[in-house]
Amino acid sequence: MTHGMHPALGAPSSSIEEGRAANTRRRNLLSCEPMRLLLIEDDLQAAEYLIKSLCEHHYEVVHSADGRDGLAQATSQRFDVIIADRQLPYLDGLSIITQLREKSDRTPVLILSALGTVDDRVHGLKAGGDDYLTKPFAFAELLARIEALSRRASPAAQEVTRLRYADLDLDLLSRRVMRAGQSIDLTAKEFQLLEYFLRRPEQIVTRTMLLEGVWNLHFDPQTNIIDVHMSRLRNSVDKGFSKPLIHTVRGAGYVLKDESQQQR
Repeated sequence: MTHGMHPALGAPSSSIEEGRAANTRRRNLLSCEPMRLLLIEDDLQAAEYLIKSLCEHHYEVVHSADGRDGLAQATSQRFDVIIADRQLPYLDGLSIITQLREKSDRTPVLILSALGTVDDRVHGLKAGGDDYLTKPFAFAELLARIEALSRRASPAAQEVTRLRYADLDLDLLSRRVMRAGQSIDLTAKEFQLLEYFLRRPEQIVTRTMLLEGVWNLHFDPQTNIIDVHMSRLRNSVDKGFSKPLIHTVRGAGYVLKDESQQQR
């Protein structure tokens, strides 16, 4: 079995190296202590795979196999992110979230579920979930969503006004983008796209993540909207420069990465 795939969870990440690169960055940023995750999953085979993979990426994981125990763990300990399956024995995932929110517990919760219709996702988010990931999923996407939730919950995340990667610089206040000292003109949607990538450098960004994070769509509109905007963004950001920064990851999505630095 490859590291990026589990039959209960589904599609493989096309390259686990992106996760390892992000892992190095996470250790630098969070050197004081690892992030603590609560995984509430009754499928023991899937749970074992997730625990192993998350620990390899230097997360500390506490596991509960049913909803009742999961709620007890969530209310008795501090966690950075809770990952909860929707359908659980004794107490379902949405009931766990509802009870946490009633206690004013704002710990970010990522819902995992095989129920993937628009109504299912909307119900999960309205119940108080912060994100919703449909099974099957790529492990790289799970990693990216965990990191996004942890940043969103961090007070420091609200203070960032400038995003930089390699020779790319985005100013959130002036809405100005520079690369290697040259100004780049972007449309409003291209600016949103670039900001999304700059907040997730060297992480695989899937089409689903872009639809949800940039277009606020929790379903696939079955159009080429992403391809069109990504083509325009890459033309603006990479054309005329010595090295591309935005890359296609076959079968997975896109990644913002300086490959020249990776080869050193």
